Amino acid sequence: MKAKLTSIYKKLLKKFGPQDWWPGDTPFEIAVGAVLTQNTNWQNVERAIANLKRARALSAKRIHAMKHAELAELIRPAGYFNVKSRRLKNFVAYLVEEHGGSMARMAKGTLPDLRHGLLSVNGVGPETADSILLYALDKPTFVIDAYTKRALSRHGFLPYEESYEDYRSLFMDNISPDVELYNEYHALFVALGKHLCRPRNPLCDQCPLDGITP
Repeated sequence: MKAKLTSIYKKLLKKFGPQDWWPGDTPFEIAVGAVLTQNTNWQNVERAIANLKRARALSAKRIHAMKHAELAELIRPAGYFNVKSRRLKNFVAYLVEEHGGSMARMAKGTLPDLRHGLLSVNGVGPETADSILLYALDKPTFVIDAYTKRALSRHGFLPYEESYEDYRSLFMDNISPDVELYNEYHALFVALGKHLCRPRNPLCDQCPLDGITP
């Protein structure tokens, strides 16, 4: 399996090139983006983050003190803004209470402990938690999303309905922990899903993974 997954990575990299993920000026901005990107596209998240920056509100201290309605209005472009306002405030409360509001201090924790802590936050699921861990904190955990599941299920690796943790284990158990590799690999699956392996009318004749099966 390791050889298969390595081959997939090399083929995707050759097809799409380095993706330079995740966009964000600071670890905190990256973490905020990971919460806001749930169920929306990145362009909407960028508009919401731009609003926070203009309001000088892109900090744990500011968001923690902000009223729910005020935060919801600022992040309105990201959609589901009332729900996401609560989720963002929940994450920030965890950051403040457990790590003094500091992403740098948070980064000193171990991957298992931090993942457990993040998953205990209401509104932070495994994809969001792993995105924060990998992209904001440089912890070697593999992020699974719909793009990854769609591509791998279509090539027979796992059923699409298989659990998040089963998909994650496929990578974690077969590829040595490597932040840079995990980062690039996940981003390449996103590129594949956006450009070729689409939900409808996939461009299978252009797929770099043609013929690869377990």
